[in-house]
Amino acid sequence: MADKKIAVAMTKNARISPYKVRQVLELIRGKSAEKAVITLKFSDKRAAGIILKVLNSAMANAEHNYGMDLDKLYICEAYANQGAMMKRFRPVSMGRAHPYVHKTSHVVIKLGERN
Repeated sequence: MADKKIAVAMTKNARISPYKVRQVLELIRGKSAEKAVITLKFSDKRAAGIILKVLNSAMANAEHNYGMDLDKLYICEAYANQGAMMKRFRPVSMGRAHPYVHKTSHVVIKLGERN
């Protein structure tokens, strides 16, 4: 188990809520890399484009760094964590201000090789 190779790719501070990213990650978790790419290309969610970039990077890492076969790759782990929040204020009536936050995500995808 210790000699099992895993290729990792991540993006940090993606300007999208982790809740929205997790919805798309549920669609591809456990699938082969080829099927995941096709699923993401035809998804109409904005998070799919961000996840597709991370997946392509993980596939390139697997091929270049570990010499893995692209046809045998599958998504063994995929998750999104909360990133930094940008705190902002919006002016409202009577000279007041209401706070709001822009949420960001850290997206991580790990690829393994099936036997």
